Amino acid sequence: MITGYVIGESLRTGAVFERPGLRIRRISRDDVSAGATADQSPAWTFVEYETDSDDVTGLADALAAALKPRDGWYTDFTAGDERVVVFAGRVFRYRRGDAAGRAEAIAYGRSVGVPEHQLDWKE
Repeated sequence: MITGYVIGESLRTGAVFERPGLRIRRISRDDVSAGATADQSPAWTFVEYETDSDDVTGLADALAAALKPRDGWYTDFTAGDERVVVFAGRVFRYRRGDAAGRAEAIAYGRSVGVPEHQLDWKE
């Protein structure tokens, strides 16, 4: 099973994120003004999803195509013991607990402007 989330405000205008078998688990909107950058909305819409599909690559590619390339946006999801971190046009996959894989994704996030305090996805 794949579980993850995408922040509504991270999607490009006109982007469509859809995958066969994707189910919405929960949608919430939170005030994140204390941690948002000046270029990010002070409130974020979290869309949590799940799927029984094992098409990790298809899901990651769909997200990579839908995310804004600016303002430090990314999303992540888990597929079994694998963590997948997705930026616009770039995907990182590593086994949970793989410090080098996580470090590579974090370094890339920094390089595209993700604030340090937002590079906090769970293992």
